Amino acid sequence: MKYLFATVLIMMMNSVFSSDFYSPNGNIKLTVTLEEGQIYYFVSFKQKIVIKNSRLQIETEKEGQILNDLVETSSTSKTIDELWNPILGEQSEIRNHCIEVMKVFEQKNSGIKTIITFRLYNHGIAFRYEFPLQKNLNYFNIKNEQTEFRLTGNHKAFWLPADFDSQEYSYSEGRISDIDNNTIDLNNGIALKSIPSRFAVQSPLMMKTDDGIYLNIFEAAVDNYPVMHLSVDKANFAFTSLLPSNPLGIKAYLQTPAKTPWRTILLADNAANLLESNIILNLNEPCKIENTDWIKPVKYVGIWWEMHVGLSTWDYKGSKSAHSFYQEETVQTKHGATTENAMRYIDFAEKHQFDAVLIEGWNIGWEDWFGNWKEDVFDFTTPYPDFDLPKIASYAQSKGVKLIMHHETSGSASNYERHLDRAFNLMKEYQYPAVKTGYVGKIIPRGEYHDGQTMVNHYHHIVKRAAEYQIVVNSHESSRPTGMHRTWPNYIAAEAARGNEFNGWSIGNPPAHETILPFTRLLGGPMDYTPGIFEIKMNVYDSSKSFQVHTTLAKQLALYVTMYSPLQMAADLPENYERYADAFQFIKDVALDWQKSIYLHAEPGDYLVVARKEKIGERWFIGAITDENDREINLGFSFLDKEKTYEATIYSDSPEAHWQTNPKAYTIRKINITQQSSLKLQLAPGGGAAISLKPLNN
Repeated sequence: MKYLFATVLIMMMNSVFSSDFYSPNGNIKLTVTLEEGQIYYFVSFKQKIVIKNSRLQIETEKEGQILNDLVETSSTSKTIDELWNPILGEQSEIRNHCIEVMKVFEQKNSGIKTIITFRLYNHGIAFRYEFPLQKNLNYFNIKNEQTEFRLTGNHKAFWLPADFDSQEYSYSEGRISDIDNNTIDLNNGIALKSIPSRFAVQSPLMMKTDDGIYLNIFEAAVDNYPVMHLSVDKANFAFTSLLPSNPLGIKAYLQTPAKTPWRTILLADNAANLLESNIILNLNEPCKIENTDWIKPVKYVGIWWEMHVGLSTWDYKGSKSAHSFYQEETVQTKHGATTENAMRYIDFAEKHQFDAVLIEGWNIGWEDWFGNWKEDVFDFTTPYPDFDLPKIASYAQSKGVKLIMHHETSGSASNYERHLDRAFNLMKEYQYPAVKTGYVGKIIPRGEYHDGQTMVNHYHHIVKRAAEYQIVVNSHESSRPTGMHRTWPNYIAAEAARGNEFNGWSIGNPPAHETILPFTRLLGGPMDYTPGIFEIKMNVYDSSKSFQVHTTLAKQLALYVTMYSPLQMAADLPENYERYADAFQFIKDVALDWQKSIYLHAEPGDYLVVARKEKIGERWFIGAITDENDREINLGFSFLDKEKTYEATIYSDSPEAHWQTNPKAYTIRKINITQQSSLKLQLAPGGGAAISLKPLNN
């Protein structure tokens, strides 16, 4: 009692008031303190501190730092434990189980009230700032958000340079003290750069401590607010939120009642457990679309890769190569989106039972679209003379194949919004149920960033308007998703990272790239990575080119399982799939929507093994991938139904396979598997394996 009294007395003398909260399983402890009128928090995981005393602060343009000189006026907590069903997802049922704590603070002089809401999950914590309706704070402008994440050591990290206009970089791997954007190649295929600091990174930021704790800093439910990047204090291993501003230097315009996105810290001592967390999704609001019957998974092919490898062009005149807008190279070739070519892809889709065909370069404007900062390059309704829109649409309908519209905005969001209803009406007239949007280039309105508040609101506006037309959206060059596909499930996928296309015209994505993305970009939502490239080396199309895909063919198959998306493209040319028809069978078979997903083995930057069960049916699919190192995976099957025997078709690297020297060497074999079986998979350098499991009639 004497010790307790002395501790309380010391805390009161130093104006420190603290309270502790625990995750449902007790492994995570959150301590919130009020020290000299300012809010701090720290976090421990299994009795190890992972976040040291870190300050929470918001600075407005008029009121200044509104989280100074505070008193706590109330604190409440409750348990949330509910089940919900995603429309499309990795699981058919998700549990949202957490402890929610709401603390209300008031600034002594101004009377401004701020609520900090914390949620503690078994695999991490989340918190956000909320500003209730009040006379002392009505319309206000965010000048800075100064949320701190003070770490305990020089952890291993996987990072992208902070860039308010692009995520299309390959990952750097090293210690926090190594973070320096001046030491990495920022010019490898990047179309534009808006890098605020050499010592800043993007979120999500994936880390691993020396004692084996996996730690990820991210955010959820970003809406009416800019995307969070992180500035780094390398000397103290600390990160602070960094937000893009508008042309007037304002980060966000808000009106009470208002709230910021959730700031999240994911924690696990097993990398697979971190990937199985649904925290980001659970922090988003439930689905707002009443009738979702029209939202279906989509497997598609398209007029796309042939432009990237230089066989055809987006523009009608055929004057630019696929990669000319990155490398200022001009060659003469042919237009890709012709009536004849579109019908050829439709025939291929029908033959192999694909859902849809994407057609890029169909509309006027591609001759002068990139880098000129023009406001009205595209009108999204006028086809080129060699693209017979009514004929192609009618032909697709007769074959039972859907068409995916392409709307490249060249960064002119204002122009797209002006044309939006006309563009969507055209899609409905010709029965296009899906649109791929693009935002290559500097943003118009001028001075805005891809990751700023204005553009975040634009992307969500497009998705919401598309829902009214029953159209699903696949956005490219947008800000990266943060779980909003729970609320708007017609936001079926996004790019928002360095995709497979970079392998066609640049030094490409290193073999470790796809082992990192599930721990970073994919935490926020499904990615349209466009896997399935079988013709690995680009010198097949142009003998002068040394570019290639940095995987084996078998790994390209495995990506359909390891890279979750209900929208998957068979991205290569039809003739390449005809040439490797036995391997192509896996792409035709693999499901897109799942009842269960189990992460069997995982280590960021090294390897990943995932098993998924189709939502409707009894088939399982397994994907295993590795980095530049060969690897042996011991695979068990305890997740299978103990009453069933399964026929396993195994697509794997041949013993002599290597991503660089022999990427197309693969084998296919069939064996019977039960719950008691075990299997050794030998993955080649840059390789992988894909397995389909079909129950036998026993």
